[in-house]
Amino acid sequence: MSHTLPLLPLPQGSVLLPGITLRIPVSGRSDIPALLSAISSKDKRPKQDARNRTVGCVPITSPLLRADGFPLPENDLDETRASQIGDVANPSQIDHRRLFMYGTVAKIMGVQGKGADDLALIVEGARRFRIDRFVQMRPYFAAEIAYIDEEHETKEIEGDGQQTNAMAFDKLKDLSLELLGLIRMTTLFPGSPTALSPFLTRRLELFVIRKEIHDAGVLADFMANVVDASLEDRLRVLASIVVRERMELMIELLTSQVESMKANNKIIITTTKLSPRNSEPNDTNQRDKEALLRKFFSGLGGFNPASLASPGPGDAGAGDEPNEVEELKTKIEKAKLSPEALKVAERELKRLKKMNPAQAEYGVCRTYIETLSEIPWTLGTRDKLGPDTLAIARKQLDDDHYGLQKIKKRLLEYLAVLRLKQAVNDEIDAQLGKAKAESLPTESNGDISSVQVDQYPADVQILLSRRRVDKSPILLLVGPPGTGKTSLAKSIATALGRKFHRISLGGVRDEAEIRGHRRTYVAAMPGMIVSGLRKVGVNNPVFLLDEIDKIGGGSFHGDPSAAMLEVLDPEQNHTFNDHYVNVPLDLSKVLFIATANTLDTIPAPLLDRMETISLSGYTTIEKRHIAKQHLIPRQIILNGLNSEQVHLPDDVVDAIITQYTRESGVRNLERELGSVCRYKAVEFSDAKDTSSFQNYDPTVSTLDLEEILGIERFDDEIAEKRSVPGIVTGLVAYSTGGQGSILFIEVADMPGSGRVQLTGKLGEVLKESVEVALTWVKAHALQLGLTDDASEDIMHNRSIHVHCPSGGIPKDGPSAGLSHAIALISLFSGRSVPPEIAMTGEISLRGRVMPVGGIKEKLIGAMRAGVKTVLLPNLNRKDLKDIPQEVKDGLEIIHVERIWEAMRLIWPDAHWPGEQPIPAIESRL
Repeated sequence: MSHTLPLLPLPQGSVLLPGITLRIPVSGRSDIPALLSAISSKDKRPKQDARNRTVGCVPITSPLLRADGFPLPENDLDETRASQIGDVANPSQIDHRRLFMYGTVAKIMGVQGKGADDLALIVEGARRFRIDRFVQMRPYFAAEIAYIDEEHETKEIEGDGQQTNAMAFDKLKDLSLELLGLIRMTTLFPGSPTALSPFLTRRLELFVIRKEIHDAGVLADFMANVVDASLEDRLRVLASIVVRERMELMIELLTSQVESMKANNKIIITTTKLSPRNSEPNDTNQRDKEALLRKFFSGLGGFNPASLASPGPGDAGAGDEPNEVEELKTKIEKAKLSPEALKVAERELKRLKKMNPAQAEYGVCRTYIETLSEIPWTLGTRDKLGPDTLAIARKQLDDDHYGLQKIKKRLLEYLAVLRLKQAVNDEIDAQLGKAKAESLPTESNGDISSVQVDQYPADVQILLSRRRVDKSPILLLVGPPGTGKTSLAKSIATALGRKFHRISLGGVRDEAEIRGHRRTYVAAMPGMIVSGLRKVGVNNPVFLLDEIDKIGGGSFHGDPSAAMLEVLDPEQNHTFNDHYVNVPLDLSKVLFIATANTLDTIPAPLLDRMETISLSGYTTIEKRHIAKQHLIPRQIILNGLNSEQVHLPDDVVDAIITQYTRESGVRNLERELGSVCRYKAVEFSDAKDTSSFQNYDPTVSTLDLEEILGIERFDDEIAEKRSVPGIVTGLVAYSTGGQGSILFIEVADMPGSGRVQLTGKLGEVLKESVEVALTWVKAHALQLGLTDDASEDIMHNRSIHVHCPSGGIPKDGPSAGLSHAIALISLFSGRSVPPEIAMTGEISLRGRVMPVGGIKEKLIGAMRAGVKTVLLPNLNRKDLKDIPQEVKDGLEIIHVERIWEAMRLIWPDAHWPGEQPIPAIESRL
């Protein structure tokens, strides 16, 4: 809706923002008297209501900007300057093309001045508007305008992107306080051009501190007048009708100003040290600065500029300035500090009362007391531990994560122990509550909490000694990237009903970042642990120490990993000492959960303090469940679809997992699923736009994957269909990305003199397996029927070549001895190994089959490759407990103890001259 409003061009270089008061000279201008006369003739309200009359204040645009605030192209600058008409020195004679498109509706506060040449119109900015079109040029400007909806700005701040806006507001507030702090510092150096009285700078700081996120636009407008900004920057602030854009612009300007102030302060410090003691301050600059601040404060509403007179040493709370000492005292009382912290806080408060606010130590002391009062010394969340606690926690963990039974079991154990301890403590508290007031010291007035422990009666002290202490465990989740370590910690906090805070330790190389800086240093601050407690506001949160294996080592800054020893020691962290706070702090109630990708880079003393829980890479079956339960529904929603518009069958999900992703976690899998959903979103949008829904098929087939995701990136080893002597199917636990698969072992012989050739990029362990297998076969050649003479060497007139395909992939590990032995026996005897049989296990020179690792991954890889029967070492029988039931049902798993048993199972109809008896082989099937 358009409104007609009289316009008042501002002097060249002036910009009026909402909340700011401006003085506009009247001398030499013909438009102001005409405008005031027209307003007075139309408005018949009493004289005392004259300040409610409004006018639109419009700045003169910059030659570098367009009328809407956007920069002009460089090749248009000269042409623009040439088109400017009117005298800039007299805004009443300026051409309307020189006026900015945006302005501020201002209240006319009155006219001030002692003489005709000193008169000035006082206006106070209220709200933004945009000029739609001019309706009058003389004797004053008038135009149709559109008001900028301030409610829309508030909704934008509090609606979508609330977290991003909150971060921007915090950054804006921090930079504003930092700039004012730098201005305050200059009061220490007489003659500084930016020096102001501490009373003025403190008022500015209080104004900024009290602003909340819904005042983000007001704070940005106010700091635009404080910061040393150019005309173009202030015009851009005026044209920023979206609060987020306004905050980002002010953050950029404040950052530049702060960096400049820091550099100037260094120069001031150096100059002050070298200057004579009797140097006098620049009174002119001081008066100009204080006059500027008077103008700023006059726009805050209800503020008397006369109260800006500098107070005396004893007038720290003069005027309407709140008493800082009393505020801090109230904060300390509400904080319920520990006895040691309360003693320190009261001592510092007494020091603060005796200080002059102009002293540099005043701000340091005040900040320290505020830090002490913000630490949650005794405030904590009460865990909701009831009869259904374990059931709720189990459901929460199962809903958020598939598998991970070990970590879930450990957390349920912790919850059960915590519940039992709390039940015992509740019973003891009930008995303590029955203690009679007369049995306590008279000065306690019946309040048990106000009495020292040694003042309790003997029976009460016995009850207190029976209370169970809550020492939270220190858990370390170790696993490959993308396996859900961070999200698992969030689920733990949700299951416990506690607050969650993440601390990233990757790249931390300074000990002070953990333990804080000592207060003797400039800009000292607490460490990450204390800062995290201040942020969550309770003493028993869940802290995630992310990437603890990437913490920096020792340097001249100290060793941060050594600083973590006290934090993560359950026997020491109840008296953790931060260098800044310098008061023992109890961290025993904090549940620390650390994450790492590897244990190799964690120092042994630090690793010893944590309970390690390994998260292996997800198998194909687990990835399928995770994709169906979590990833696919999330990607469907993120891409604007619903479950009826996209359908991914199991074979498609399996194809994406095996042919397009090879990783331990599921991050790349989620990206590929997102690509599929986006492809279907395009198809659905086209069908919707053309009203051809009958042609849209929500089901994705494996034939569509090549068009959506490209050609297959990875090939699977598939079991052979026919058998050839000398070829055996082995099993590999980790081919790439934590996946299990099969591995073909090929052996060929040729005329020669006993040479053994190995190819396929085999490691040292695999080479030794071949040597052991060949030695066993040569030693048992007579028993195997490979020779008629025990003294004959079967390798005398032949050479063999052992090869493992996929030569570009390194292979190593103690798990192929049995496969090599069977392959050699197959080659020398001419008997083929059935292709549906796979095997794993290491062998000894006595022919025993030794246990190996990675059974879970190997069996899943064998099932995926089409293997029907798997031979495992007898000592790996215990590892089948962790195997999914669908794998057990899809494979015939047979355990063997010796090579002869494996031969009997592979060639049941064959007869070996020296075949050893196999007792009760059927009992192990």
